[in-house]
Amino acid sequence: MAPAPRRRGHHTVAILPVKRFGAAKQRLDNDLSDGTRRALAEAMVTDVLIALRRSKRVDEVLVVSGETMAVALAAGYDAAAVVDDPEDAGHSSAAVRGVDAAIERGATRVLLVPGDCPALDPAEVDALLADADGVETPDVVVVPDRHGTGTNALLLTPPDAIQPAFGPGSRERHERLAREAGATVAAIDVPTLGLDVDTVEDLAALRTALEDVRGGASHTRGLLARFSRVGGGAG
Repeated sequence: MAPAPRRRGHHTVAILPVKRFGAAKQRLDNDLSDGTRRALAEAMVTDVLIALRRSKRVDEVLVVSGETMAVALAAGYDAAAVVDDPEDAGHSSAAVRGVDAAIERGATRVLLVPGDCPALDPAEVDALLADADGVETPDVVVVPDRHGTGTNALLLTPPDAIQPAFGPGSRERHERLAREAGATVAAIDVPTLGLDVDTVEDLAALRTALEDVRGGASHTRGLLARFSRVGGGAG
């Protein structure tokens, strides 16, 4: 039996949904001040943007947001195009908006990435995209969170292989949607994409991980150094 043909010539668009910074990280509300939460959200998005632009296999980045500062960040770093998200209806809604825009821009696959994984390593992004080059069928790759139940990133080939459905328990949901769509599906761990920040425990885990990271997450690392008590239960 002849081997299945491999994909060639992908146009890969990374989609970065960004919630308004003032509404971000509500689960940290009891631990961090409003100003610190905003600064943390901005720093993390900046580091993710920089990492995606350093990826050799990502052709284009789309920031989906109604946050003025996120739009400015994308323009200021010449890092990404912007898709307006005036409703700010949530991660899944923004992801769908980004997928539609990516298809209009000629994407053959999309990588949905959260804005709260500042340790993201461009080399790991490139490895994920290289590993996902497989047979010419719809393909869904789920990158689980560090707890194994959520989805921290979603690679869709073609971009509309399934409709993103983030939120609690989304790993199982995305895998089920892929099977129902007749798509191939795989879960691949990407260490620096597993480090998202929703709780003070997540923030503490990120701080520990960043002690061993060199050359990335400079904005988040700098903020954590200035707010030395962040992650320790005080804001």
